[in-house]
This record gives sequence, C-alpha cells and structure tokens, in this order.
Amino acid sequence: MSMFSTPSSSSSSSSCSSSSETPHNLIPSLPDDVAINCLSRVPRSHHPTLSLLSKPIHSLLSSPLFFSSRSSPEHLLYLTLRPRASPLKHFTLHLNPLTNRRYLVPIPPIPSPSVGSAYAVLGPTIYVIGGSHNDIPSNHVWLLDCRFHRWIPAPSMRVAREFPAAAVVDGKIYVIGGCVADTWSRSAAWAEVFDPVVNRWERVASPVEFREKWMHASAVIGGKFYAMADRGGMVFDPRSGSWESVGRELDNGWRGRACVVDEVLYCYDYLGKIKGFDVGSGVWREVKGLGKGLLPRFLCGATMGNVGGKLVVVWECDGNGKEIEVWCAEIEVKMDGTDGELMGEVCWIEKVLCVPKGSSIVQCCSVTL
Repeated sequence: MSMFSTPSSSSSSSSCSSSSETPHNLIPSLPDDVAINCLSRVPRSHHPTLSLLSKPIHSLLSSPLFFSSRSSPEHLLYLTLRPRASPLKHFTLHLNPLTNRRYLVPIPPIPSPSVGSAYAVLGPTIYVIGGSHNDIPSNHVWLLDCRFHRWIPAPSMRVAREFPAAAVVDGKIYVIGGCVADTWSRSAAWAEVFDPVVNRWERVASPVEFREKWMHASAVIGGKFYAMADRGGMVFDPRSGSWESVGRELDNGWRGRACVVDEVLYCYDYLGKIKGFDVGSGVWREVKGLGKGLLPRFLCGATMGNVGGKLVVVWECDGNGKEIEVWCAEIEVKMDGTDGELMGEVCWIEKVLCVPKGSSIVQCCSVTL
C-alpha cells in the first residue's frame, strides 16, 4: 500500500468490501520509496510546478520526510531588504527552469520585524536575533524554517540587543554586543551562546576591555568568531574561551559586509574593490581575473554570501528614477598555491529584482537543504 493512501467510500455489496482503500501513488507504477528518491532530486525552484501535479506530491513537498530523503544538498540564497515605507521583506533566489534566468521570490514576512537584528544560519534554519522596535532593543529571537518558509519563535536571549554580532561555531550560536553596560547583572551577559540541543541561552564570560556596544560585522574563520566594532575588532575562540584583539591589518582592511570562502575573508574596500584576507599570512589581496567592466565598484549597498562554496555578491543599482535594481553575481574564487594570489571568475551576473526607490539591502545568507 502507498504511504500516501487515502480511504475511499465503501459499498454495501460484498464485491466492493474487499477494496476499502484506493492507493494514490506518487508516481504511477513506482513504489513510493523509489518515487521519493526521484522527486528529491528535483531542484527547489521547480517545486511550485511540481506541487501542481497531484495532491500526494503536494503533501510530500511539505513534509519533513521529503527533505530527509534528499541525497544531494541544495544551496539557496536568502536576502532581506528594507523598503523605505514598509516593513522588512524577505526573498529567496530561484532559477526559472524555462528561461534559465534567476529572480528573487518573496517569502512570508517575519511576524515582528526589527531594526539592527543579527542573522545566523544553523542547519535549514535562519535565526533572526534581537534588534529594536521603536528604538527599544529586544531580546526576542525568531527562526525561519527554510524547508517550509515558516516563522517560529525561539527562546529569548538573556539580554536585549540591537546591532549585535552573531556566528555559528560547532553547532552553537554565539552573539556578542548590542547592549550597554547598565544592562549587565549577574543574570545578564554581554556575550551569550545558544545550544539548540538544550534550547537555552547561557552567559559567555568576556573581558571588560572587549565589551563594545555596536558591532558592524562578523565572520567565522578557522573555528574562531571574528567581530568588528567602533574601536577595532576582536576574536573569540569558543573552544578555549579565549579573547584577543584582532591585528591592525584586519582592522584597517575590513570594510563593508563580508563572508568567508575556504577560510579566506572576502569583502569590498573603501575603493569598491573585492579583496580577500588570509589569516595565516595576515595580508589583504585584491581578487584578480574578474573581468574589466563586469562588476561595479561596490562603494555601498552591497552584501556577500558563501553559497555552496561560491562567492555571491548582491548590490543595488539606480533604476528608472522611481525604483532601484537589485543585481546578483556568482564568483568562483580560489587562491593560487604558488604565490597566494586570489583569483576570481564571474560565473553569472543578473538583475534579480526591482524595488521602490529608497529601499536598501539589509543582509544575505546561504542555507543548505
């Protein structure tokens, strides 16, 4: 019998009583386990069309069973935008199978939008941490289950925060900053950690000299949590519990929003050039080979993400005067083994959305399903 069988109407005659259920196979003539294996290979961008084929397939695509059966992971980009006169909007990047063009698809809005939240990705889930409502910092945490695009409230932090830094190390979420000194108490913490196994936030000890309020950027390199504040940066090693100041070379070179690919920190500098920082050598290098004129100079309004090992850049461009265009490019980056030079190749570059003028990019992140 199919695992997606449903009861059929019964007849009083004995000839019909032997068939009280009618199987509804996912794919006719195939056992459901084989059908699930086949359907799990279909890219996420095809799911809206796939769900129209039958009710059993529609139900399957909305079940945890489907995602647990996927043999090859799919890497998806999620983007948050702030329109000028409306709450935050969230999107995911899809590929149109007919035109082979990429576009941003809206997903349900967060129930309680905030300004200055931190974002962290753990498994198939995006955590939106803290932020402020009407200039009042919040300790609330929302999580987006990217399998079904459902928002779920998560345990609140011990301290209300706005513009904190967050990172995931060894399956736990660490958050630092975003709070002021007068909120500290025995039950509060400038740094906290969330363990999804016990579903609880705990205090993380931190030296007084590192307790900056506003955090502007964060990244994980080699299992260490790097964060930038108003007066320099810091690095926290969750495994040893040690804190250090980041080197002057990182403080001077880190501008704009950044991401890590193959343990190299990428960002754009004040001249709009994409650069990478290798912690081992302590040197910033410009990414070469991107092709003259392919990419703009990212002076502002751009963000980056690691999507399946590729560097993805999303930025704003002027549109027709009443709207702005959102563009996206995927870059394959690698380090030359001989002299440590960073090389990049633009895989694709496309306009993916038009939004009203005054909108701005908040952040982007990658989720693996």
